[in-house]
Amino acid sequence: MTDKKAVITLITGADKGIGFETAQALGKKGQHVLIGARNQERGEKAVKQLKAAGIKADFVQLDVTKKEQIKAAAKQIQADYGYLSILINNAGIAMDHHEPASQLSTDTIRQDFDVNYFGLIDVTQAMIPLLKAGKPAKIINLSSNMGSMGLASDPNSRFYKVNSLGYQSSKAAVNFATIIFSKELAADGITVNSVNPGWTATGFGGRPEDAPKLEGMQDVATGAAQVIKMASLPLDDKTTGTFTENAGTLPW
Repeated sequence: MTDKKAVITLITGADKGIGFETAQALGKKGQHVLIGARNQERGEKAVKQLKAAGIKADFVQLDVTKKEQIKAAAKQIQADYGYLSILINNAGIAMDHHEPASQLSTDTIRQDFDVNYFGLIDVTQAMIPLLKAGKPAKIINLSSNMGSMGLASDPNSRFYKVNSLGYQSSKAAVNFATIIFSKELAADGITVNSVNPGWTATGFGGRPEDAPKLEGMQDVATGAAQVIKMASLPLDDKTTGTFTENAGTLPW
């Protein structure tokens, strides 16, 4: 078992992009980061990089769409550490590529939901006993400004004409999960918050990772900043049930 004072942080989809950037930053702050990744080779490579930088890190095999892997990950964390301090639900996909809602296949929408919503729910439910054992604890859900119904329905918002039914509705569902879990887990000393990283230069959505940064696209450090900020708050900080980004609070 690990010293109870250590902050143990599990990040899903942490082998690259915002997840890896978050792991680096939190690791440098002294947190022991668990790199959740479905690809073992990439996950172990990420851990090797982090350890080379003096960060405490371990690999956890975790495909958020596979319940048996999620259960196995929870058992592994229980056996190795005994508790969890922070869960960062970072894994996500965008499969619909702005196809018209009238034509978008529900098979594609289900792919978005399987990772972004159902995967997040399955991981959260599996890790709650570990978070309760490590309380006070935190859950941070990576959402999106594209999942804000307030922005999507505002004619003055730049998101008013955005159309990505599967991705947007899956992130709106994530926000609702944040609200529900925040209310249920408050008495257990577990806070739950949504964070919008923003449009970031990563391989997300099938974009080539080495592609030039587009106008208006931010670097990975900027994309991870609010997640890192929320995960760096004292564990006993009571902030819960919020939806924020670098610039402040977002409408649900």
